Amino acid sequence: MLRLNTVFPKGTTMLNAEIKSEILKDLVEIVETIVDEVKLNLSEEGISLKAVDPAHVAMVDLELNKDAFESYEANETELGINLSKIDQFLKLAGSGDIVSLEHIEDENRLVMEVDNITQKMPLLDTAGMTDPNVPQLDLPINLTLKGKHLLKGIKASQNISDHISITASPDGFEIISEEDEDMVRLALSEDELEELEAKEKVKSLFALDYFSNMIKCVGSDTPINMELGADYPVKMRFEFADGYGKVMYLLAPRIEST
Repeated sequence: MLRLNTVFPKGTTMLNAEIKSEILKDLVEIVETIVDEVKLNLSEEGISLKAVDPAHVAMVDLELNKDAFESYEANETELGINLSKIDQFLKLAGSGDIVSLEHIEDENRLVMEVDNITQKMPLLDTAGMTDPNVPQLDLPINLTLKGKHLLKGIKASQNISDHISITASPDGFEIISEEDEDMVRLALSEDELEELEAKEKVKSLFALDYFSNMIKCVGSDTPINMELGADYPVKMRFEFADGYGKVMYLLAPRIEST
């Protein structure tokens, strides 16, 4: 396995990196919520990706800076990745293990190594994997709350219904899930939020399964930024990998027929 201080044979090795297994597991979990296959964009500064789920309901935009890696060297290129295969390989990695990643261009394979186990994985053709455009949304609500609040609200909602109602206003933020006569509500006042900028009161419905999957790897103390509008997509942002990784999710609202 090549290491960081090894000079790349030109045109042969496009990626040579080492990363903590926990960070790579988080990355896979964040993206696998949306798609099973993805195009990674590599540069000297790190990796990035954008993907939309097959139903065009959700989108993820992720960046992982090179400083999140134990060692990192890459040439600018694109890698088509099957996330399920990486997820299965990572089950072999224990807490604190370092995963080595190497892409050999001539073989068009990704070589992964952890704890003396090596796997070579063929890469996917990226010709049909285009980067989706991130819609520019001017939403009237911008707020930030701790992950623990959102995690508890979503967990409580899962016992009630398959969708949630989110309301935000200058007074605060609430999630309501109700079905028949059952109802659960998370309510946070303006003072209980980390940040709140609100021009008006808005309300939207969202599919609970998407919402739950998007935040399942968020830490309890992780700040989650949300932008909201009435019957508009919700935009959620948070960081991982000690701030070296940034995630943006977009989730389309559930429009009730009248």
